[in-house]
Amino acid sequence: MPGTNLTREEAATRAALLDVASYLVQLDLSGESDTTFASTTTVRFSCTQPGAGTFADLVGAAEIHEITLNGRSLDPTKVYADSRIALDGLEADNELVVRADLTYSRSGEGLHRFVDPADDRVYLYTQFEVPDARRVYCTFEQPDLKSVFTFHVTAPASWKVVSNSPTPSPVAVSEGVARWEFAETVRMSTYITALVAGEYHEVSDVYDGAHGEIPLGVFCRQSLVEHLDHEEIIEITKQGFGFFEDAFQFPYPFGKYDQLFVPEYNMGAMENAGCVTFRDEYLPRSRQTKAFYEQRANTILHEMAHMWFGDLVTMKWWDDLWLNESFAEWASHHAAAKATEKYADAWTGFTNARKNWAYRQDQLPSTHPIAADNHDLEAVEQNFDGITYAKGASTLKQLVHWVGEEPFLAGLRAYFQKHAFSNSEFADLLGALEDASGRELTSWAEEWLQTSGVNTLSASFDVSETGEFTRFEVAQTAAAEYPTLRRHRIRVGLYDLEGGRLVRRHQVETDIAGASTAVDALVGEKQPDLVLLNDDDLTYAKIRLDERSLATLVGNIDKLDDSLARALCWGAAWDMTRDAEMRASDFVALVLQGVDTETDLTAVGALLGYASSAASLFTAEAHRGDVKAQWESGLRQLLEAAEPGSDHQLALARAYAAAARSEEGAAYVRGLYDGSQALDGLEVSQDLRWVLLTSLAAGGHVGDAEIDAELARDTTISGQEAASGARAAIPTAEAKERAWEIGVIADDTPNETARRTCANFQVPGQAEVLAPYVDRYLEIAGTLLETRTVWLARLALELCFPRANPSAETLAKVDAWLAASSEVNPAAVRYVSEGRADLARALAAQERDARA
Repeated sequence: MPGTNLTREEAATRAALLDVASYLVQLDLSGESDTTFASTTTVRFSCTQPGAGTFADLVGAAEIHEITLNGRSLDPTKVYADSRIALDGLEADNELVVRADLTYSRSGEGLHRFVDPADDRVYLYTQFEVPDARRVYCTFEQPDLKSVFTFHVTAPASWKVVSNSPTPSPVAVSEGVARWEFAETVRMSTYITALVAGEYHEVSDVYDGAHGEIPLGVFCRQSLVEHLDHEEIIEITKQGFGFFEDAFQFPYPFGKYDQLFVPEYNMGAMENAGCVTFRDEYLPRSRQTKAFYEQRANTILHEMAHMWFGDLVTMKWWDDLWLNESFAEWASHHAAAKATEKYADAWTGFTNARKNWAYRQDQLPSTHPIAADNHDLEAVEQNFDGITYAKGASTLKQLVHWVGEEPFLAGLRAYFQKHAFSNSEFADLLGALEDASGRELTSWAEEWLQTSGVNTLSASFDVSETGEFTRFEVAQTAAAEYPTLRRHRIRVGLYDLEGGRLVRRHQVETDIAGASTAVDALVGEKQPDLVLLNDDDLTYAKIRLDERSLATLVGNIDKLDDSLARALCWGAAWDMTRDAEMRASDFVALVLQGVDTETDLTAVGALLGYASSAASLFTAEAHRGDVKAQWESGLRQLLEAAEPGSDHQLALARAYAAAARSEEGAAYVRGLYDGSQALDGLEVSQDLRWVLLTSLAAGGHVGDAEIDAELARDTTISGQEAASGARAAIPTAEAKERAWEIGVIADDTPNETARRTCANFQVPGQAEVLAPYVDRYLEIAGTLLETRTVWLARLALELCFPRANPSAETLAKVDAWLAASSEVNPAAVRYVSEGRADLARALAAQERDARA
């Protein structure tokens, strides 16, 4: 049975048969039930083959009261099954009415209902991508069946109610109850419709641009009002609109623009047309580093870019998901670099974090082309990953440099004009870019968008007795499973040590192709201390450093002034560590040497995480304790030497708390937590208290009593989630059993609580207490996607995989499971195989680390 899945072929058949004229969606949220709400959908649609049959989508109906097709009553017990409503005997023009009670979500999918423990106020929001509008109203749930939508929402009169159209004045229905009758939307896909309702706080503003005024709204829970820095959010929003409307030469198409920060949100944000939702962790209650605000600004710009990429012009089917996400990822970084002053180095942050995400994803067994073969919805759900986002954006960045920014933008403008409010395919965009640039791009697309894997670039050269290059070539390799050698446009930088700094002396730009490309422009140049391939990060490729360059990097990473060049060097070192070409111990030492002078705070956060993984997972068992002690003591020295009140101090405090496992370290962390130990300038905020307490819990130094006491101090939802995570980290059989039940088994755990619990379940150094959960994980891995929602199953499959304490025994058990998985859901197999790849990589790195 298809269940909630939908194949590409089914969608194509339905799209050829139907044209959806309109939806009227009537929702009643005023009832006393906290588990269900009333939904009535009226869909008008035409059929190209009268007499034919099709189906409509409806998921999670608690009770169906009425199904009427063209005035003919249909028996729900006969036509509704497996989340589909069978529709037979269609006429040329049709009207379907479905009246049902549907279920509120606690998983962040569909219509999520949240009661704030801080004040008992109720907050609702929808999340529909990929296929969850059908959890709130009856739909034809596929992106190419666009329509117009009219929402009528009945709710408590004191609520704010927001949707895609401007919010109308409510009409009184009864005492304390009102109805909001929204105007009809422009044409859009079901997955970008939205509803947000509850006792939200609102701040209003207006963007006045070249194409007129755009009303702006920023919303949050009442308990977060004191943390709502709306001035910064609105500033970035206005900068974004100014940049995108000018670059795309197409006015913002959805009238008003509301941004709503909502609780227990699964992702960063969602590009609902004119009604963008964000996780409300983006309104921090404690001090954050600049990296946090840079990421938030990028997310704001990313969702805004979607108003054109994805909302105005939408992919026909999810094969072209990258047309949404890769372009929004590129556009957000491009806009941050061009239109904001605070985040002008956005591409450095991209290289330090997002691109490494892509490199990791592209080396997993689940790698796929940027333009993926998403044959059904289950495949789509898995491909919101580093390839679709960051590799795609990297590829577009190179294309922009290759064809020129203005021709590239001209192609986009033509594309938007031609396909506005409709659907497109990859060929449509490619044709627009070819027409605008005058270049043939089909072969480029075949190389970059329709193949998998990442290339590795290295320098091969000869040097004369006097130290000049007599030959310089760039060698290119590919993984055996994905042998494509691509064309790259790169720059090669030559860096010398001068006056105690590592500075670029010379740079050449060149196109490379095939296994080896001569760079004659470098012949005669004096060999530098550091040869940096892909200088300025124009292409998407792993780079390798020659022996002299690596030695220079190891000894002088803190002397390299250019932040983007440093990002490339950090990335190369980390990748070499992951590939067992550089000892994990040496990488840990490298981070300790250079992280305190690193100016990019995204890099600081990423490097502290990478080095922590290297120390715990990639070091040889024989000296792992020594390396972890070096890491702990090194962080302590850096923390105590950090500038008081600086972002570095805060980042190092968090990292030290995670690393402190010695008795001395635990005592220091406890001192910071209880106030007996102080660092000048370090505010031990409520969030940092939870970080410190979770570290103590993971080390077995505190238990439920201390966590309960902290929760009594912090009764917010953030406190509840943090407490569940802290309890999951406790290294006792009882604590792990409880966390397993909360995060993996229970069907009533809220989504964000499940995430925090699962995230702290697997802890390095807890191999003994976690040993039973290797078998228990493998016993349920094959069925989780059938027993839990997609999001909750994914959390458990990814976060509870036994990767925190790598061993050959665990690897063998996973291999045996995979060998017997032919009948298992392919999505589950994917998650397990990705975990298996991480295990194998860790064991190979440990073997390399053991060698001098």
